Amino acid sequence: MPLSYSAPAVAITLKIIESYGIDPTPLLAKLKINPQNITDANARFSYQKIDQLWFEASTIAADPCFGLRAAKFWHPSQMGALGYAWLASDSLHTALDRFARYMSILTEGALLDIDITETTLSVHLQYKQVSRQQPTRTDSFMAMLLAMCRVNCGGDFQPLSIELTHDKPTNSSEFNLLFGCPIHFNAPENRFNVCKNLADRHLISANPRLAQLSDQVIMETLAKLDKNNIIEKIKAEILNQLPSGKVTDLSIANALYISQRSFQRKLQQKGVKFKFLLSEIRAELAQQYIQDSNLSLLEIAFMLGFSDYSAFSRAFKRWTGQSPSTYRAG
Repeated sequence: MPLSYSAPAVAITLKIIESYGIDPTPLLAKLKINPQNITDANARFSYQKIDQLWFEASTIAADPCFGLRAAKFWHPSQMGALGYAWLASDSLHTALDRFARYMSILTEGALLDIDITETTLSVHLQYKQVSRQQPTRTDSFMAMLLAMCRVNCGGDFQPLSIELTHDKPTNSSEFNLLFGCPIHFNAPENRFNVCKNLADRHLISANPRLAQLSDQVIMETLAKLDKNNIIEKIKAEILNQLPSGKVTDLSIANALYISQRSFQRKLQQKGVKFKFLLSEIRAELAQQYIQDSNLSLLEIAFMLGFSDYSAFSRAFKRWTGQSPSTYRAG
């Protein structure tokens, strides 16, 4: 299957093009991109077409800082459920992890990795071979990520540093003005580096329940995007059934209209156990929910499908090494 790109995300590209006084209509017609699909949350375009659109538009604009304007035009709606899950994340660290995990819902032409040291959280951007790996497109990603971080952390947020593999442009002062941090050109890798203490700080905008609902929508979308991705289908259904307190491999198999034996065989082929998936999702949600002081620990236990608080407490201590009350107090 050809790699794809989320249609609503193309809106930011069009706004950048228009900001130069360029009419994108002829470019869209040339590449056979239907502009009406851009408002369709479920539509996808060929990644190569969008890559070509960017190339031709940036060539016409003839501005080495073309991509930096993404910071001005980014909006959560361009990322669908992922954008709203980002806003509801309990910390910047959680938000970046979520972005890296679900990057393919936005674009299948690039990958994100998160590397962590004692002092730094580093977002590593890598392109797949299908991409032209255009410098201005890398710049646009970094600028967009800056705007995303500032929405969550405040307008005065600054990265520790930015690393870019491309050459230093003639008007590099615009990079310094936008990011307000050291910019390293001709770097070995493309990286967006953040102070780890800042990334781990709890965000007042956190909304664990909204984040969980958004994650469920994301997983369902990924499952539709890749119909053979049984893992994402299972995760989405686990999220759906958790509050019932009766999540089993049989209940999930029934919801997916497959036999229990076929369900187990598919998981075995992926090298994954159902209990591991269930525990993984519960552990992640528990650490999100516990940040919400409006939720009692007993409520969280029931929301995660535990029959009583003691069972939840034992599981939480196994996941984190701390009791829920100690973790919340910390």
